Amino acid sequence: MSEEVPPPGEAREDAVDEMRATDADAWATACAEDLEAEKARRRTQYGPPPGSAAEELKKLVDAVADKLSGIQSPLFGAVAGPAAQQVVRQVVQQAKDAVEPVIERNPDVFDHLAAAGNELLAAYRSAVQAQERRWTGRDDQDDPRDLGERHDRGDEDGPGERIDLD
Repeated sequence: MSEEVPPPGEAREDAVDEMRATDADAWATACAEDLEAEKARRRTQYGPPPGSAAEELKKLVDAVADKLSGIQSPLFGAVAGPAAQQVVRQVVQQAKDAVEPVIERNPDVFDHLAAAGNELLAAYRSAVQAQERRWTGRDDQDDPRDLGERHDRGDEDGPGERIDLD
C-alpha cells in the first residue's frame, strides 16, 4: 500500500483543529461585522469622526482664509476697497501656500502636538483644582497630603493656618 492511513486518534485531532479554526474565523467575522455596524450607527448618530490634527488644521486654515477674503471693511473706503481686498486675498493665499506643504509633509507632528496640548491642559486643570481646594479651605478627606500641611495641630480654633510673623 502506497497510501498510509492515519491512526483513528489523529483523524479526530485534525477534525477538532479544523473545527476550532472554523469557529475562530466565524468569531472574527462576527466581531468585524458587529464593529462595522457600530461604526455605521455612530456615523449616522454623531456624523463623521474628526480627522487627524493635520486635516483639522488644514480645515481651520481654509475657513480663516475664506473669512478674511470675504471681509468688507468700511475702513478701506469706496475707492481703496477693491484694491485693499485684493491685497488681503494675496496675503491670505501666500499664507495658505506656506502652511499647506508643512502640514502635508509632517501630519504626525500635528497629532503629537495635539496630544501634548491635551496633556498640558490636563496638568494645568489638575494644578488649578488643587490650588482652588487650598484657597477655599475645603478639607479633602481623600487627599492625605493636605491634612498635615494645612492645619496647625496645636491650634484648635479652626481650619486656618498658623503664620509665624517673627
